[in-house]
Amino acid sequence: MKVLAGIVLATTAAAGLMAAPAFAADKTIGVSWSNFQEERWKTDEAAMKAAIEANGDTYISADAQSSAAKQLTDVENLIAQGADALIILAVDSGAVGPAVDAAAAEGIPVIGYDRLIEDERAFYITFDNIEVGRMQARAILEAQPTGNYAFIKGDKGDPNADFLFEGIMEVLKDSIDSGDIVNVGESYTDGWKPDNAQKNMEQILTANDNNVDAVVSENDGMAGGVVAALAAQGMVVPVSGQDGDHAALNRVARGTQTVSVWKDARELGKAAGNVAAMLADGTAGADIPDAVQWSGGAKGVEMSAIFLAPVPIKADNLDVVIDAGWIEKDKVCEGAMEGVAGC
Repeated sequence: MKVLAGIVLATTAAAGLMAAPAFAADKTIGVSWSNFQEERWKTDEAAMKAAIEANGDTYISADAQSSAAKQLTDVENLIAQGADALIILAVDSGAVGPAVDAAAAEGIPVIGYDRLIEDERAFYITFDNIEVGRMQARAILEAQPTGNYAFIKGDKGDPNADFLFEGIMEVLKDSIDSGDIVNVGESYTDGWKPDNAQKNMEQILTANDNNVDAVVSENDGMAGGVVAALAAQGMVVPVSGQDGDHAALNRVARGTQTVSVWKDARELGKAAGNVAAMLADGTAGADIPDAVQWSGGAKGVEMSAIFLAPVPIKADNLDVVIDAGWIEKDKVCEGAMEGVAGC
């Protein structure tokens, strides 16, 4: 078992977990979703549910609809329904503590899914979000090495927004320090909502008389809002995102978005379903295959964690998501520029 202070990369397949070890069946796995606003969460859910049922377990769930208060009630209800393990996609990582307390009081293991719940009692499973930020910044820097940059960050209550920004700044620091790149505006985006991102981008454009040369947006939904704000001004500049949303991949093909860092939600959902089964069987977090000991959160709490590997998708490797069955060729290639890989 490796003990690390920073993020550690597991293989995308999380090989030990994908092999589906033998589990004791007939457990109930409760899943608390923050919302289904982003396209990807339904993909995560389908893979997770399939893995749970393949293990002979029962999937139960609740949608918090972006309400931290409702999420606490949802978790209580999942516990009352007999959950043997809980997977929580936190609405607000700073407000979810009482849910972990309630689960711990009943001896129920908790998985912080995709978003950090910084608590030693929780297992953390996600993609390497600092690396996602690096990948976004590298792609935008390659496309636009100099000029005025805007930064559209995720929700302030989600640690992922800061993990991503850490990776972004790691790549761009030298160019910012030298003056090659100027930060002309950055903003958190409530709920990661595209309409909020669009408003934030509109404000940055207004404040700078449209003198913006590139936008680092932390996810695809927000990138859609950014592109809409730019289009309203007749502008096309390099824009980043993540998640491999279908609309975003088509924007990559069309040339209105530079990169979408693809996180194969099918693998993450499957891994979480298998980890939940093992934890419910009594396996210690540190003994889960592919787990590492990690303490890279704001509080420095040491936790057992798994990090899957992301893949940056640009016009020159768009065939990767097509070949993986993530998106149909006709859908991604509609209106594509010439020379887009796979189109």
